[in-house]
Amino acid sequence: MLDQMVRDYTESIREAESAVAQTIGNLRMIEDDHREDVQAAQDWGRKALAASQKADEYRGAGNTPNADKFDALARVALQRQMQSESEAKGAEPTIASQTEVVEKLKQGLDTMRGKLQQLSSKRDELNARQKTVQAQSQVQDAMKSIDIMDPTSEVSRFEQKIRREEARVRGAEELQASSLDAQFEELEDLGELTEVEARLAALKSGGSAPKQVTSGE
Repeated sequence: MLDQMVRDYTESIREAESAVAQTIGNLRMIEDDHREDVQAAQDWGRKALAASQKADEYRGAGNTPNADKFDALARVALQRQMQSESEAKGAEPTIASQTEVVEKLKQGLDTMRGKLQQLSSKRDELNARQKTVQAQSQVQDAMKSIDIMDPTSEVSRFEQKIRREEARVRGAEELQASSLDAQFEELEDLGELTEVEARLAALKSGGSAPKQVTSGE
């Protein structure tokens, strides 16, 4: 939304700049015409003076026809001078009003450009704040997930599984050890039975009883 506002306002400024440029161009044309009228009035004034002076020369020399001719030229030049002065004077109010309009338009453009700068800065600020809020929201969502599914409980369950496996291995080792002990005991019992059988066989054969083992003798 803010990006669209910036684009729309930028386009409005572009259109305003075009209109102001056209207004300034029109004012410059009027000013050029005014300068030309002023210059023309000055030129016609010089021509009128030159014609009048020439007429005076001819009149002083007794050449009345040429004197009248140059006086007539002086009158024409003066008429043209007056016409140029009138046109120049008539353009002055227009120039003054258009100059005022142009200045106000320039100020308006400067204000619009300042507003655009503020809008662009505000947009950048709000975009940055929005990204910050989104990042904070993602972190909070992640924290909620951690609270709901605490990974430490998974670690505990895995540890319990390992402990049970270790206990099973220890049990198997103990079982194997007791089995070996039993086998050795069986061997000892078998040796004792063999001795008993040997003595019994000696008795039956009429032999003397096996000597008993006496302690210390």
